[in-house]
Amino acid sequence: MILSLLIFLPLIGALVVALLPDNQHIPFKWLTLGVAMAELLLSVVAYTQFDQQQAGYQLLEQADWITLPLGNLGVVSIDYLLGVDGISLPLVVLSSVILLIGVLSSWTIENRQKAYFSLYLLLSGTIMGCFVALDFFLFFLFFEFMLLPMYFLIGLWGGPRREYASIKFFLYTLLGSVLILLVMIGLYLSVMDPVSTAVMAGLATDAASVDQDLIRLVQAQLADMHISSSQIVHTFDLRYMADGGNYLPNAFLSGAGETTFWGIPARMIAFWAVFLGFAIKLPIVPLHTWLPDAHVEAPTPVSVVLAGVLLKIGGYGFIRIAWGLFPDGGAQYAQTLAGLGVLSIVYGGLNALAQNDLKKMIAYSSVSHMGFVLLGVASLTSEGINGAIYQMVSHGVLSAMLFLIVGVIYDRTHDRRIDSYRGLLQVMPHYAVLTAVAFFGSLGLPGFSGFVGELFTLMGGFQSLWLPGWLPSVAVSGIVLAAAYLLWSLQRMFFGPLWTRDGVESTLTDLNGRERLMLIPLGLLALLLGLLPNVLFNLSNATVAQWLEKFNV
Repeated sequence: MILSLLIFLPLIGALVVALLPDNQHIPFKWLTLGVAMAELLLSVVAYTQFDQQQAGYQLLEQADWITLPLGNLGVVSIDYLLGVDGISLPLVVLSSVILLIGVLSSWTIENRQKAYFSLYLLLSGTIMGCFVALDFFLFFLFFEFMLLPMYFLIGLWGGPRREYASIKFFLYTLLGSVLILLVMIGLYLSVMDPVSTAVMAGLATDAASVDQDLIRLVQAQLADMHISSSQIVHTFDLRYMADGGNYLPNAFLSGAGETTFWGIPARMIAFWAVFLGFAIKLPIVPLHTWLPDAHVEAPTPVSVVLAGVLLKIGGYGFIRIAWGLFPDGGAQYAQTLAGLGVLSIVYGGLNALAQNDLKKMIAYSSVSHMGFVLLGVASLTSEGINGAIYQMVSHGVLSAMLFLIVGVIYDRTHDRRIDSYRGLLQVMPHYAVLTAVAFFGSLGLPGFSGFVGELFTLMGGFQSLWLPGWLPSVAVSGIVLAAAYLLWSLQRMFFGPLWTRDGVESTLTDLNGRERLMLIPLGLLALLLGLLPNVLFNLSNATVAQWLEKFNV
């Protein structure tokens, strides 16, 4: 029940916080912190119980949720189905770390604490649900419910333009959700559950007696149309959706690709719809414009969670759903998709170079760094996919650290402009050292996690059979741009004689204990992942190798 606890522990915590008396401020914080620490412990337990040599799903939990016979339309089957593999488990562990850091960062929230911590716990549960749900319907529920707490966390506790930023975030993500919903319905109508269908067709007495040979028999009878429509059990199970043998002949999204619109196969349209839905979340240029606004207006802990975890759901959706369920689309449009990734890398880097607002610069750097994820996935190589997973984890750690660094200086001076500071090294030496660690890690200095993620995605791009060599060559410029805007900011803010634009030198105190407790572990984690990359690669490698089999590579 580890995965269920990861979901429901914060949801129960959110309910408890909502029911506590309004004047009990301290329990809100400590209860949320306790839940976050328990989540981290559970994710560590999941990591220790995971068999790194096994490629399939592990820690599975399954229960019948909704079963509804519809006569000639078949049977509706929705399961409560959870599981993790080498793709999702690293993101589960990352989420537990970042959500704990977010709680510590929320310690200074003073107004409407009850609502804030209740929404934060609700967000935590839905994030975990996205990464462990193996039923598409269940995944979509968690994906949608994330909108609500994030909308209010930005809209109520954000900056001066928080209403604009929150509604923009909501509308962009909702548009992506609608596209995913349409494809989900199409997949459901096109896919059968071979185990339940075998039982309905009288080929097995119960689900436990269904083995792989019987599943292949059911698939063969389905292809020959020897199973009546009333005996077919439709499913949202992502495991069955990834198997082409479970698609109904002549179905809307069948692998034969017979259904077309304007001469385009329905599967290709569905692939692009799912891709756009998750590209908004990642985000990919030109669907990125909500991100800088959301980051600038969001309070520091919300920016930490948004950059550290929520963006990764877009990359996870690429691997698990877009490419995982539509490998034909991923292979056919690999060059175009990699081009979009390279565009994001370069465009995000150039925009970051032009920023004077430190927080906005980091927001655009996220657009650039997440472009490497798309490039790695589109390469369809072991190096590229493993590198994309690694890049998501690395960026989650480093981006959380970067936004915390912005929060430190903003809490003291309420000014995020880079040109408002000089010589901070003199009065904030510990802050300067940790800022340098985050900056060097983000620009890809060897020894830090950012170097490993970018290196492997570029290696995958150069070795890909689907991509021309000039695409990863152009992507290398993103590393140069990152060095330019990060080192330039470091030089302008920390070196030289002490000076501030508004004469606020007296407020520039070095890091306090809580800030060190947040920043130092993240810096050490970035260094650990950079020096010991097999900590992640051993998790993902077997799963990625199996995942690539559908592309015949």
